[in-house]
Amino acid sequence: MLASSLQKMLDENGIKYFTVRHNPAFTAQEVAATTHISGHRLAKTVVAKIDGSLALIVVPATHRVRMDAIKRLTGAHRVELAHEDDFKEAFPECELGAMPPFGNLYGMEVFVERDLAQNDTIAFNAGGHDEVMSMSYRDFERLAHPRPFGMLA
Repeated sequence: MLASSLQKMLDENGIKYFTVRHNPAFTAQEVAATTHISGHRLAKTVVAKIDGSLALIVVPATHRVRMDAIKRLTGAHRVELAHEDDFKEAFPECELGAMPPFGNLYGMEVFVERDLAQNDTIAFNAGGHDEVMSMSYRDFERLAHPRPFGMLA
């Protein structure tokens, strides 16, 4: 299931992308294995609460989310993983846990680990647990306006 607002935004901006359908997979590592996409190039989108506001944190599938790095970057008092009940209504077109890394579609800030920015392309869940989208990292950056963080920051 491809999020229609994502597809519309990409098409309206003339962005080249492709999708890969696969058997349902629910963790980033499962998706990487099923699609034969490197876990370093596959993005895992995590919803966090930063001083009570929802935000998307995007890291390679092989990495853990580093809340301490987000806290330092933002100067927030509290940064924590959001519970499903906190965000399930925020992504009406998406299956729970398969949100694309485009916070601008959902009124959320996006933070991306710099390791992903080192790649020419980025792949990610695009609304469902059975389809991955891949596109140029530069196009993702241009449309999502992510704030970089991580080891290279």
